[in-house]
Amino acid sequence: MAEAPLQFPKGFVWGTATASYQVEGAVHEDSRGTSIWDTFSHKAGRTRNGDTGDVACRHYERVQEDVALIKELGVGAYRFSVAWPRVQPDGKGPANQAGLDFYRRLVEALRANGISPVATLYHWDLPQALEDQGGWTERSTAERFAEYAEMVADVLGDEVGSWVTLNEPWCSAWLGYGTGVHAPGRIEPAESLRAAHHLLLAHGWAVDVLRRATKAPVGIALSLIPAIPASERNLDVSAANWVDGNHNAAYLAPLFTGAYPGNVAELFSAPGASLGFIQRGDMGEISRPLDFLGVNYYHSQVFADLTNTEAARHEGYLVAPPFPPRSGTGLPAPVRVYRPGLEHTAMGWEIDPQALGPVLLRVRDEYTKVPLYITENGVALDDYRGPDGAVHDPRRIQYLDAHLREVRRAIDRGVSVRGYFVWSLMDNFEWSEGYSKRFGLTWVEYPTGERAPKDSFFWYRQVAAANALP
Repeated sequence: MAEAPLQFPKGFVWGTATASYQVEGAVHEDSRGTSIWDTFSHKAGRTRNGDTGDVACRHYERVQEDVALIKELGVGAYRFSVAWPRVQPDGKGPANQAGLDFYRRLVEALRANGISPVATLYHWDLPQALEDQGGWTERSTAERFAEYAEMVADVLGDEVGSWVTLNEPWCSAWLGYGTGVHAPGRIEPAESLRAAHHLLLAHGWAVDVLRRATKAPVGIALSLIPAIPASERNLDVSAANWVDGNHNAAYLAPLFTGAYPGNVAELFSAPGASLGFIQRGDMGEISRPLDFLGVNYYHSQVFADLTNTEAARHEGYLVAPPFPPRSGTGLPAPVRVYRPGLEHTAMGWEIDPQALGPVLLRVRDEYTKVPLYITENGVALDDYRGPDGAVHDPRRIQYLDAHLREVRRAIDRGVSVRGYFVWSLMDNFEWSEGYSKRFGLTWVEYPTGERAPKDSFFWYRQVAAANALP
């Protein structure tokens, strides 16, 4: 006898997601300004194959076609991001009406097709003019962000179903200012701590702005990665705890407890750094009550201390290069190790759906009872398009199915998970990896922009229609 479908709660939101710089293209159209990713991707050696987002998926010119694609997918919500330099080319001053009009058209088209718009105000494309003045290391950038948020909210208002202030501030702060692998490409760990604080402050101020402008729910999307020690040895446990603090606690704690972890400077490889940039009242602004938390989950990671890598190898782990720049800090030196027997994605990430449930339980038990949404979950695979034009991606279906089953188990354990957004609607510009990694439910033929739904597209359509896993 066939098993019964695994039902999700009534009203569960099925969605998919993209981000502005990854799909829009048209970087010089309609007075759009330059972003830090425009600058970064045009520097030699910063992205794979020198790829840029100049053209991307041509979403800016094919927006109606893409809304029709989302409708065909049958989901109830679409998460997109607003490009700050399209709305405010220099990050300050009056709005660029053409940019606002584009997002108004997108929202109206989504609404007309019964799809709830979920708008993210910031998905990493800071106006370059603000970076030239210090970027997120300067408090003034948070002030400018609040002004920008007000411009967007005044135009889109309650037409947006839900608002996300920031996407993955850890990536913006640590990868952008700490390790330099993302735009703007700075390797200044102490400055990444300042950037993290100003990002969170910008979030808090934007929450206030959105509360005044709309009754729609407001939240933030965090990338949460379980950091697992390679052994019970103290050094390995310390290494994993450092990564957990840097990646997870440094953002969850201020948002939901109103305080940073006590060792926050060390978590950014900046022991003894002054925290004088934190002003009176900042933590109250950062910890404004939220309507939901977005959780972006892709994988877990296992860490050993640099001094324990030979022991890790002996136990069967494969050892990667050291995680952050650590020389001279006197802090744990985490080295990522790979567990034997686990499949890897095209990004080199271990596939570990069983770790998602504990992440959701931890958030509920340690930080907040607000509703949760999986705002990103997906997998990059070495997809190819066959002679018949089809893309068969059974491993993506398996990946999504396994993670959704973990979401359902968390719901059964009392976690209030209200929705799930697949990353991504379509293949797109994958940041430093350029166009080499394909996450999409839809294949994009980059030279022409042609879209071709993959097998996973049709599988997910069935799941959303049934509100259940087959």
